[in-house]
Amino acid sequence: MPAMSSINSVPPGSRREENGPSHEAMEQAAHWYALLISGEARAADRARWQAWLAASLQHRHAWAYVEAVSQRVLTPLQDTSDPKLLASKVHDVHTRERSRRRVLAGLGTVAGLGLIGWTHTPIVGVLSAWTADYRTGTGDIREIQLADGSRIWLNAGSAVNADMSASLRKLTLIAGEVLVSTAHGDARPFVVETPQGQLRALGTRFTVRREPEQTFLAVYDGAVEIRTAANNATTVIAAGKQTRFSPNRIADATEADPAREAWSRGELIAWDLSLAAVVHELNRYYTGHIALDPAVAQRRVFGTFPLRDVDGTLAMLADVASLQVRKPLPWWISISSRDATPAPAQSR
Repeated sequence: MPAMSSINSVPPGSRREENGPSHEAMEQAAHWYALLISGEARAADRARWQAWLAASLQHRHAWAYVEAVSQRVLTPLQDTSDPKLLASKVHDVHTRERSRRRVLAGLGTVAGLGLIGWTHTPIVGVLSAWTADYRTGTGDIREIQLADGSRIWLNAGSAVNADMSASLRKLTLIAGEVLVSTAHGDARPFVVETPQGQLRALGTRFTVRREPEQTFLAVYDGAVEIRTAANNATTVIAAGKQTRFSPNRIADATEADPAREAWSRGELIAWDLSLAAVVHELNRYYTGHIALDPAVAQRRVFGTFPLRDVDGTLAMLADVASLQVRKPLPWWISISSRDATPAPAQSR
């Protein structure tokens, strides 16, 4: 593989922030990466790539991000210095991508500050997730029956610890999202803990999702009592309601979206969702990266889409929303308007 500079301005494994590199810069970086690993790059190509890097801090940030995402997939393959052989193996990744996705997620490859399936998580949290009682990687959805007969479903990139003691049934949500359906006839309290507080099930079915600074709760049956971690504020959320809470504040409850739990069936139900929101969710089920042109980010989406078949979902979206879907790299998907002209990094 040709020598390429490593720029750590963007934490490896993290999703691009809103104020990060432009979509155009990310596209150019992906094209450059594809050329440089192909084994066909000439000295003049490498010189133009270096000039492109030097021309803009945004270019360097885009390159660091593309390099980090690619590294997650390529790390198991980089046992060869032969660029032609590596290019062949990259092609194999492309053709076997769907069947290998579960294996790649299970490897838990360390990439700077992230593991596959747990982006945006500090390293302590990542290690806790990796050693949790139950966990899922990128693209995985798992159903589990607990010792008390309760059932839980873990969304992609999620982890929980379970403690079934003589007096208490407790789940600790380490990362991601869990759907809980509690067993009946057990007198022990059933609680779910997050850094923001504790939720006590009152004979119920509910979703809990960890967000950067708060916890999301949606209740579908029964009710759930919230107790905040900092000031012990409490409130009961009834069936059909949802809310978010921090360690010292519980937001007003709003109507819960029944489609919100569709992920447990492997579906994404979009009812007037923005394309940006749909792509954000799909990125949880894709080992690489899905890049979205801001020009189409607010297009509205309606329909039911399979989460376990990202390629199929994107093909459906391309038809209903007049989009073009390209793969400059086997693990890098780019979405733009159908009439948009792709912007290569440089002409050769």
